[in-house]
Formats: sequence, C-alpha cells, structure tokens
Amino acid sequence: MKKNIYLDYSATTPANKDVVDTFSKVSLDYIGNPNSLHKLGLESKKLMDASIKQIANLLNVKENEVILTSGASESNNLAIFGTINRYPNRGKHIITTKLEHSSVLECMTYLEKKGYTIDYVNILENGLVDLEDLEKKLNKDTVLVSICQVNSEVGILQNVNKIGEIVKKYPTTIFHVDGTQAVGKINIDLKNIDLYSFSSHKFYGLKGCGVLIKKDNIEIDPIIHGGKSQSNYRSGTPALALIVSTSKALRLALTDLDKKYDHVKSLNSLLRDKLSKIDGVIINSNSFCIPHILNISIPGVKPETMLHALEEENIYISTKTACSKDNSDSLTLTTLGYNHDISGYSLRISLSYLTTVEEIDTFVEILDKKIKELKF
Repeated sequence: MKKNIYLDYSATTPANKDVVDTFSKVSLDYIGNPNSLHKLGLESKKLMDASIKQIANLLNVKENEVILTSGASESNNLAIFGTINRYPNRGKHIITTKLEHSSVLECMTYLEKKGYTIDYVNILENGLVDLEDLEKKLNKDTVLVSICQVNSEVGILQNVNKIGEIVKKYPTTIFHVDGTQAVGKINIDLKNIDLYSFSSHKFYGLKGCGVLIKKDNIEIDPIIHGGKSQSNYRSGTPALALIVSTSKALRLALTDLDKKYDHVKSLNSLLRDKLSKIDGVIINSNSFCIPHILNISIPGVKPETMLHALEEENIYISTKTACSKDNSDSLTLTTLGYNHDISGYSLRISLSYLTTVEEIDTFVEILDKKIKELKF
C-alpha cells in the first residue's frame, strides 16, 4: 500500500502523539469537574489554571485574558457578537475584508441583515490591506474591525500590528484578529490587538478546543450562558483534557519555531521551482504569503477532479478552505482581481515541518502526470 502524502495541513494537522498521551492521562487521572469544591475538583482546577498560565506565558498575555472555546469558529463568533452585544451604542459600523474565513464572513452577513453597515476594506494587488483605505473607512461609529492575520486559501500575511496602530486612533473601536492560520507557524505579537482567535487542531493539537485572547481592558458579552466555568465569558463545564492538551500542543508547536519555519520555507521554494516547470500550472501565492500555504491554479482541470485524481495516489490536498460551503470561484482570488480561469480552478497545497523533500518530489511528479491525463 502506498504511503499517504498529506499536504492539507491548513485544514487540520495530525495530533502530536505526546499531546494525545496527555489528553488520555488527564481524562483518566483527573475525573473531577474543575468547578467542584471537593478535592478532585480542586486538583482539576489546579491543573487547568497551570495550563492557562502556560498558554498566557507562551503568548505573552495575562492569564485572565485567555478564554477557552470549542474552536476558532466559536472564538470568532464570540469576538464579533460579544463585542456587538456589549457595545450596542457605540455605532453600527464594522470593517472587515473579503479575505476572511467563513466563520467571520457569515457573521457579517447576519449582522448586515440586523442593520449593521459592513465595509470591506480595499485589498492591494499584492493582497495586503490598503491602509489608506482603512483610515478613510474608520469613523466614530466603527465599533469593530476584524481582519485575519493569515488568509487560509493563499496564505497572505497581513501586518496586523500596523493595522492595530491605525485602529487605536479610534479609542472606542475594537480590533479583532483571526490568527487561526498563524499560531504555531510564525512568531506572534499581540501588542496592538484587542481580540485574537485560534484553534488547537491547526498546530498538532486536538479538535474541539480553541482560544480567544481578550485583552483585559476590553469587555465582551458571552454568547453561551449558563453559570460558572473557566471564564465569565464562556459557560460550560471546562473540557480539562482538551485544555491541558492544547497548552501542551502550543508549547511543542512553538519549540524550535524558527527552525521549523526555515524547513517549510525551503520546501516552499523547492515546490515553487518544480511547479514553475510544469506546463499549465499557475502559482497564485506571492512573496507576501507565509510558506506553509501555496495556492495554484490549473485552468481547464476542475479542482475537485484533480483532488480526487491525486487521492487515488494517496496524495491529499484541498480546493479552497475545508469550511467552504460551495464550489463557486474562490472569493479570495476574485478579491485579488483574478478572473474565472484562475479563481475557478484553484488548489491549495499546505506544508508542515513534517513534510519531506521526498514527498514534494513525488507529489510534483504525480501532479504532472495527472495534468497530462486530464487536460490533454
């Protein structure tokens, strides 16, 4: 049987075995509810607090700024609706981009129906936010700016701290960043960010646990109500094993981060070089993209057709993001000005420090073969 070549790390990562072992140990040895007052509950609470402290230290934030959720989608929803519900009198104007994940864009669609004005800031040709346009769009009624740090389809890395500096000119405007595709891949600086979302399963943790960093000078309303929990902002029995394993996954992901980044960067360079020699392949990711994501188009070959053709060879990539609802053109590539021949035929290859040169060589060889079979 052929070995799997997994190149869809931006959709989800395989869980680190040490993280799974931690989850199992905590599940078996710490049976108490962290909110219970008896000995077993207090032991669980102590472990939970230690894990939250580690997450805070790793991200250089305060312990009370860490809110545990079920994943990045919930974190994004909590950030957006929590802000809107907490500050109903600050204004009904929100700024975002069309490069966002669906868990942000669909919140915006919903809020627009509720009477909010949603402004989509202009994107430059290179994929970066037009900072001049952002300044023009900001006003005293802007309650929230929500912009992803790394786009999940193409990998564009925004200068969120520069954006944060601009937003801070309006003291009543809150700045939310979806950092789901950034954590565990690049160095993170939350200095000018009010709310920051991410998910454990993107950095070799387990599915079902996410984080929202909420700076302590910011208030939000919960979207899940029900009494005492890990945080006043999110009710429900704390998922202790997931919380502890997330803390461990984050620590492991950030260990030797620069070395891991350099490995992925070298793989990206190799992949670009090899793909550029294949007739019919167009590379969409530019120099402003993180190396972990490489978006390509093969005009004339339907993305789903290529995906399944590669799947037959035990090679796994994706079309758009795993959470996309339909098979329409990529909104990201359309926003960047690409026509249907590019935006309608895009594929996403996502790399990891676990990816090998041999996997890249095999992938390119088989991709070339499949293009010739399907296109000519």
